[in-house]
Amino acid sequence: MSPPEETVTTGNNSSVADGPQKVVLPITPFETYPKARAAPKELIGVEAALHAAKNPDFQAVSTIAGQFSLKDKVAIVTGGNSGIGLEYSVVLAELGAIVYVLDLPEAPSEDYAACKAYIKKLATGGSLEYRVANVTDGPGMAKVTHEIAETHGRLDVCIANAGILGPVVDCHEYPADWFRKIMEVNVTGVFLTAQAAIKEMLERKIKGSVIFTASMSGSIINKDMHWIPYTTAKAAVVQLAKAFACEVGTNEIRVNCISPGHIRTRMTEAYLGVEPLIENCWAAQNPMNRLGSVYELRGTVAYLASDASTYTTGHDLQVCGGHTAW
Repeated sequence: MSPPEETVTTGNNSSVADGPQKVVLPITPFETYPKARAAPKELIGVEAALHAAKNPDFQAVSTIAGQFSLKDKVAIVTGGNSGIGLEYSVVLAELGAIVYVLDLPEAPSEDYAACKAYIKKLATGGSLEYRVANVTDGPGMAKVTHEIAETHGRLDVCIANAGILGPVVDCHEYPADWFRKIMEVNVTGVFLTAQAAIKEMLERKIKGSVIFTASMSGSIINKDMHWIPYTTAKAAVVQLAKAFACEVGTNEIRVNCISPGHIRTRMTEAYLGVEPLIENCWAAQNPMNRLGSVYELRGTVAYLASDASTYTTGHDLQVCGGHTAW
């Protein structure tokens, strides 16, 4: 005579013999969430077309250019005296903004002067203004940002672009002082810039845009490029943008990153002048097999700075020729 079959019971007194039990994963009860804020409603795009179909007197006007307009808006750009920051400043001014370029030198560069004159000739309503500022000086950044906001009664766009690369040194030999300096400029400087700008936006109830210049180096490690502090700092900047975005999102202040890949600036060209074969190394690491030009960042900054991106926040837009896709 065979022994009786064992029965294993579960917590609900069902037996294994009854077959597998349905597993229901827990969720947060929907009724515990606060009431959602209403989505904006404007006669734009399809909504405008449908409205026009029902209202013959409705005047059809293209709105896409207007969404990118920065007419009468005020912006600050740190590290805007040259390179990527200067290109960003020119874009914002071309779109109609009054742009304050903040940088360390007591006098602006010749490149800045040429761009200021160029913007004046374009007569877009935008302009470039220069102010001396140090992004690692919290009270100083708060003061200059407040003065700009007070002058115009508003601050709409802030681009925290100032940053340094530092020396290329093997990890086991990297000077700690340089590590601290890079973190101070590239992370603390971005934090202090954003903090000052967001404070002005909040106090004036401005639906503003804050943009950080990060880098693809914040998401990947550059092959054969031994610059640990730089990659560490840029990864921190990406997370910093997400943290700011989550805190001020319900105030309609957007915080995003632009992460360029290898871009041909004058600083890059000077570096390649010493090591020209590095360009081949860098280019081979992206599907387009080339470096980017500074002007190829223009569309991205125009989008993020303008009302074309009103539902984009906490995002890292990588403009790197597909480098991070491999």
